[in-house]
Amino acid sequence: MGVAVEAVVRVGPVVVTPSGRLTGGSRDTVVVATEVCWPARRVPCPSAPLLAGAFDRAGIAVRMGVITVDADGADHGDGAIAAALRGWIGDAPEPGRPFAVFGHLAGRGPATAERVRAVAARWRQAIRPRTVLLASPRSFCAGVERAIAVVERVLESRAHPVYVRKQIVHNTHVVRDLERRGAVFVEELDEVPDGATVVFSAHGVSPAVRAEARRRRLHAIDATCPLVTKVHHEARRFAERGDTIVLIGHAGHEETEGTLGHAPTDTVLVQTAADVARVAVADPARVSYLTQTTLAVDEAAEAVAALRARFPALKGPHSEDICYATTNRQDALRAVADESDLVLVVGSANSSNSLRLVELSARCGVPAYLIEDARHIDLDWLAGAATVGLTAGASAPPALVDEVISALGGLGPVTVEVREVTAETVHFALPREVRRP
Repeated sequence: MGVAVEAVVRVGPVVVTPSGRLTGGSRDTVVVATEVCWPARRVPCPSAPLLAGAFDRAGIAVRMGVITVDADGADHGDGAIAAALRGWIGDAPEPGRPFAVFGHLAGRGPATAERVRAVAARWRQAIRPRTVLLASPRSFCAGVERAIAVVERVLESRAHPVYVRKQIVHNTHVVRDLERRGAVFVEELDEVPDGATVVFSAHGVSPAVRAEARRRRLHAIDATCPLVTKVHHEARRFAERGDTIVLIGHAGHEETEGTLGHAPTDTVLVQTAADVARVAVADPARVSYLTQTTLAVDEAAEAVAALRARFPALKGPHSEDICYATTNRQDALRAVADESDLVLVVGSANSSNSLRLVELSARCGVPAYLIEDARHIDLDWLAGAATVGLTAGASAPPALVDEVISALGGLGPVTVEVREVTAETVHFALPREVRRP
């Protein structure tokens, strides 16, 4: 198997497994090193996720792993790799210096080789010193932490499997982690065996779902965010006094569906201020409004203003339905966006509060990108970006933000400046069923 070495990108073609054998998958595989180990030093390659993601988007299969070189230059199984790496032992890069290692397995056609060279060129073009403006607050909120803790406690205390209706929170990494620990995620209760344990997600459920759980004798544990539960109480209160309820929210979102279920015959859904003109009510003097907890603050205000213009007697909740965490993360983004060349928002595509952050940055005139993790950062975004705003939706784990900063550090020195707009001290108690003595 041949080896291609490229001076600028420090290329070697390898993953050496613990068993000592070279691996790389199919003939079209590129292998990206996460770390290169010599006998007396270990050199991390923090930009590996950026490279791996770029190869993946270029249609080239990619794997990541560690390269190890023995004292004599051997590589545990492939002499060609040792030959490529032997000359580096004396001049491994200084800490913080851009450093990447990847291997393009021999035998490629010219088209694949050209794509590999193009990715390497994009990596080089993204190299530069950077400032990261880190928005605070960011990442997990109290409701998300509570919901995840509920599933973790149930997994600790009950026999498997433990079922969760819908994603416990809207984040792919959180769901995969809980799946590895034994949680089984389902879309509806008909996928749960009679008598089994099921957790309701942080987004809440309708009374019809709770009734079905009782009928099926399911052991249901409610991880609904208390701030969503507040909206449910308001919906029932407004309906009981005879109001038409206008719910401002996104059609099809799990939180919206759950809230609609608490007063289904009395609630009208609107998504934007423009929808207000089409609202029909029995009595214009008896109209109330509610909002999804994860909306963009300014867009929700526009919808409320349009409702008030049509229905001057409009009533609302005693306190804002948009939750503190959503508001805080949007305020924190505003604090960094104006000074940024681009904004990266860590979060999943089905996360409403994460999507609202991307949209808010665009309204501020700054390009923003939603990324699951560092591997989803496009190198082309970084080529001219000296200052990067960075935040994360309320359902995104903080570790993913750290990973992004580390990956950017693999392209040159990074200065991190935290912009904190407020300190969050909110904490929600766990449901009685999972509290420890």
